Amino acid sequence: LMLIGAAAQFGIFGAYMVALALGFAPDQAGAIAIIGGADGPTAIFLSSKLAPNLMGAIAVSAYSYMALVPVIQPPLMRLFTTKKERLIRMKPARAVSQNEKIIFPIVGMLLTCFVVPSALPLLGMLFFGNLLRECGVTTRLAKTASNAMTDIVTILLGMTVGASTQASQFLTIETVGIFFLGFMAFVIASSSGVLFVKLFNLFLPKSKKINPLIGNAGVSAVPMSARISNNLGLEYDPQNYLLMHAMGPNVAGVIGSAVAAGVLLGFLA
Repeated sequence: LMLIGAAAQFGIFGAYMVALALGFAPDQAGAIAIIGGADGPTAIFLSSKLAPNLMGAIAVSAYSYMALVPVIQPPLMRLFTTKKERLIRMKPARAVSQNEKIIFPIVGMLLTCFVVPSALPLLGMLFFGNLLRECGVTTRLAKTASNAMTDIVTILLGMTVGASTQASQFLTIETVGIFFLGFMAFVIASSSGVLFVKLFNLFLPKSKKINPLIGNAGVSAVPMSARISNNLGLEYDPQNYLLMHAMGPNVAGVIGSAVAAGVLLGFLA
C-alpha cells in the first residue's frame, strides 16, 4: 500500500518534464509540478521557495483540483478497471499495537532527517502531530493542534496567499498554463496509482489481490480520495468497504508528495 502512494507521485515528475518542455524555468516547473500531489500546504511551501511570484496561481490550482476530486477521479477509475477488478475483496487490516503507533512517527522523522532533510518542515510537523495524537499523554495538545491551531493557521495561510495574488501576476496566460499543467499532473497521478495496482496484481496470488479502486488514493487529498475509493467500491458491491484499505496509500501519498517536494527543493533551490 505504501508503494501505491509512491506510484502516484509519477504525476509530479511527469508534469515537471512537460513544464520544462513548455518553456518554464526549472524552479518554476518544480513548483508547478507539485500540484500533482494534491497537497495544498506542500504546494504553497514549495512554490514559496522556488517561485514566489507564482505562489498564488499554484495555490489556487492545487486547492481547486483537490476540491474536484469527486469529479475527476471516478471516471478515471472506471476507465482503467474492469467490473471484476472492482469486486475484489481485500483481507481486513491487521491490528496495530500502541508501541508501533508511537515508534512509527519517531522513526519516520529520523529517516526524514537523514534522507530528505529539506522536507523536514513538512514531514516533521506531520510526524510530530501524529506522535501527539498516538502517545496517549498529550490529549489536550493534540486537540488544540487539530482544532484551534489548525483553524488559526488556515486563516493566516489563506490571507497570506490571497495577499500575494496580485492581478498583474495572476491574470496572465501563464496562469492558464499552470492550471492546465496542474490538471494534467492530477490526472497522471490518479491514473498511475490505479495502473500500478493492476500491474502489482499480476504478481500476487489470487488470495492477496488488491482492489485497483484504492489506487487513486495515492494522491494526498486526505481523506477525500479514500472516500471516493470506498464509495465507488460500494456501488458495485454494497458489502465491500475499502475505506481503511484506501487510507494506507492515502497517507503514503501525503508522505510521498512531501518527499518529492524535498527532492525538488534539494535539487532546484
